[in-house]
Amino acid sequence: MPRGHYLTALFMLSLTATAVGQQPSWMPPADGGDARYGAAPAGNAAGRYGAAGASGQLQSIPLPARSNDDITPLPGDTPAAPMSSLGAAPVASRAKVSKGPSSLPNEHGQVMREYDIRPYTLRAIGVERPEQTIVDWVLRETGYESWHSEPLGFLSATRETLRVYHTEQMQAVVADIVDRFVNQQNETKAFALRIATVRNPNWRARAMPLMTPVPVQSPGMQGWILPKENAALLMADLVRRTDFREHSASGQLVRNGQAALLSTMRPRQYIKGIVRTQNTWPGFQPETGALEEGASMEFSPLLSFDGATADAIVKIRINQVEKMQPVQLDIPTQMAGPQRMQIEVPQLTSATIHERFRWPADQVLLLSMGVIAPPTPDKGNQLLNMLPGIDAPARADGLLMIEVKGTAPPAATPGAVPSTALRSPGGFTGRY
Repeated sequence: MPRGHYLTALFMLSLTATAVGQQPSWMPPADGGDARYGAAPAGNAAGRYGAAGASGQLQSIPLPARSNDDITPLPGDTPAAPMSSLGAAPVASRAKVSKGPSSLPNEHGQVMREYDIRPYTLRAIGVERPEQTIVDWVLRETGYESWHSEPLGFLSATRETLRVYHTEQMQAVVADIVDRFVNQQNETKAFALRIATVRNPNWRARAMPLMTPVPVQSPGMQGWILPKENAALLMADLVRRTDFREHSASGQLVRNGQAALLSTMRPRQYIKGIVRTQNTWPGFQPETGALEEGASMEFSPLLSFDGATADAIVKIRINQVEKMQPVQLDIPTQMAGPQRMQIEVPQLTSATIHERFRWPADQVLLLSMGVIAPPTPDKGNQLLNMLPGIDAPARADGLLMIEVKGTAPPAATPGAVPSTALRSPGGFTGRY
């Protein structure tokens, strides 16, 4: 047999042996896969990938169900709510509300008291809700958090009665505040206010020997007390200065226990932007804005029960427009081509002072707010205002002088004696 035919016969015999091994009757050797690759684990006789079916094809094996029980939560972690198969969000929930106990909790010894505040509210003629002033002073003296935490307490006022539910210690503080309002001996007292500015703060050089400094918390603010005689000398020296200007009305008085608002705020309008319009030429309109410029002061004074000490809440707010920064806008329009328009961006100076002061009633309290914007417009040097980059807004040392004064007593109450608020302690059983 030629050599080429012999090689062809050997190749055909090898193909025949391979085909015979792939028939269904073919079986693995006794020491087959298990010996070479390891036996299937116990409980899974089908091996790692499952047994073959009768047709010799692979079967799909579902993954085992896995719960969240084997997930270790982190400290402080809230377990996630189980989600549906579609991943829906949790259902919205509301707070549980109950009727509560039938009686007020008094485990801290809370008691109910009613204070008659008519002696104060009846003389507050023309004042809307005068009882609110008493409530404000009670909250300042006791702290707002005392009425919104443990122990349980509440504070409610009408024009005739102030109702308080709290501990005996808190009731004593409230009673002291109410007595200061209803005391007829101090109802004729008033506080005189003088508001002034001095362009140069060097007035202190001559005034320091006349004054005693007092601590002030507000940044940039200073305070002094001085006898009434020294206050008169200081004011006489200030009014002779050419840079002195007084802004309060002559004889500005605020009655004891009543709040007053003094304001020189005035609106100032400017163009802050543009608004697109479709029906008007040239396709846009200027958008105007407004801001308040000037100063405002809230003043709430209260004398002690014996009239020896004065307390006052002073809140001052100052706004001044230093200048308006111009900005030119190029506005494309369909009707008339590009248009130019100028808008303004205000450059502001603002200051806020909110503080409580206490001083002897027989002395005068003088406060300096530092060199600030004056409460009323000051044109300054008109020539400098016309030069760009040199025009500077006016600045001055703001002064506030507070003095306790007496007013003409009512004819019906001459020689009044100190009085306290009427209290109704009686009969409260802890129920509504």
